[in-house]
Amino acid sequence: MGSADDKRGQAFVAGLDIGSVATKAVLLGPDAEVVSRSLVATGWDARSAAEAVLDATLRAAGLDRADLIGFGVTGYGRDLLAEAAFRATEVTCQARGVAVVCASARTILDIGGQDTKAIRLDEAGRVADFALNDRCAAGTGRFLEVMARALGMSLEELGAAAAEAMTDPLPISATCTVFAESEVVGLLARGEQRERIAAGLCRAVARQVVALARRVGFIPPVAVVGGVARNAGVIAALKTETGEEIIVPGEPEFTAALGVAMFTRGAVREKLGCDA
Repeated sequence: MGSADDKRGQAFVAGLDIGSVATKAVLLGPDAEVVSRSLVATGWDARSAAEAVLDATLRAAGLDRADLIGFGVTGYGRDLLAEAAFRATEVTCQARGVAVVCASARTILDIGGQDTKAIRLDEAGRVADFALNDRCAAGTGRFLEVMARALGMSLEELGAAAAEAMTDPLPISATCTVFAESEVVGLLARGEQRERIAAGLCRAVARQVVALARRVGFIPPVAVVGGVARNAGVIAALKTETGEEIIVPGEPEFTAALGVAMFTRGAVREKLGCDA
């Protein structure tokens, strides 16, 4: 990577994805290459989180706000930054970002901290249909966080244990987070293995996600994005549940931010007469 002075005057754009749990940013260089990325917890002040993640992403590249020709925003907080050059929904931006990193995908499963989305793409990579579960924590990262705590595990430990025990999971009948937690406590009291419980929980998440996807038409290849895409147990469970290979991009938390950055780049270049 060159010095900051080498980069001055070049056409940099950023994309921000302000989520309920985490806020992400991606910085693109003049050739649409990813220059840097950052993630921070959203916390109670989403605007401050957005400002912080943008500044962190620029610092990582040796740049500052003056070096940006524009930035775009998606996610729950997309209306918080009036100075954004572009804004769009998460569904639209996920489709664009996944098209960049996984052009073959026809179904996107976006499993986040507080909601889950299933997005079906047409042959050109455009959104054909989508469904959203944001009414209940079942099938989300929040569900797994609560269950990991009940099992006395970290999220990473739960995922690894579940992947190892996926051939013999314990059925979890409850989908409500509160009832499922009680069920887990009861299974532990009975002396059941934590690994088999973890596998059952990940299968429960996978069932919820796949049911959502079938509402919009489940077509492989399937790409999984969002923070839960890093959970080995959930990915193993999705493979078992669907019988399909599951594609996980290298940076699955950042695909929506990448998508809005790509949209912003196009919008700003058009406004500037494509000279940027």
